[in-house]
Amino acid sequence: MKHIKWTLLLYAILAAALIAGIGVAIAEQSILGTLGCIIAVILVMGMGFKTKKRMRENGQL
Repeated sequence: MKHIKWTLLLYAILAAALIAGIGVAIAEQSILGTLGCIIAVILVMGMGFKTKKRMRENGQL
């Protein structure tokens, strides 16, 4: 069985929570909350992909 990459798991959980936050912000009719969560999702997913690329280049994946 492969080892768990905890940093990538953390990025995935955080992105999923932010996507849920978008739904909550829409339900609350909060434009700032919705935009904030969308921006945060883009940043977190970008950092996750960047980390995965760096790990792949270093032979850690």
